[in-house]
Amino acid sequence: MSEGLTLDDLIVPLQALRLLATDFGHLPAPDVDVTPIYPNRLRLSFHRGLAEFEAWREALGIAPDAVRHGTQSGGHTRVLRADAQCADAGLELVAYADIPAPAPAGAVA
Repeated sequence: MSEGLTLDDLIVPLQALRLLATDFGHLPAPDVDVTPIYPNRLRLSFHRGLAEFEAWREALGIAPDAVRHGTQSGGHTRVLRADAQCADAGLELVAYADIPAPAPAGAVA
């Protein structure tokens, strides 16, 4: 349980974030999540499309076949997930992107 944790107890993911900022400061800025619920995990999420996720995946050397694909919101949102290790922290990359509505029957593409 995460009761009684201090900021010092989150040092593992915070150090990983510091290393990522130093080594990959040129990459798109993610939403960053560090939580006492998972004190050894750093989560980077992307809500503006999949290209930012792909830039990070490539930079971190995560193989394309290690990416998990899914949907949410009744099939309207595509979700990509990948895991890696960074400075003893579990690193989770997550991306969300809208799935375009199908063209109406008989529409010209």
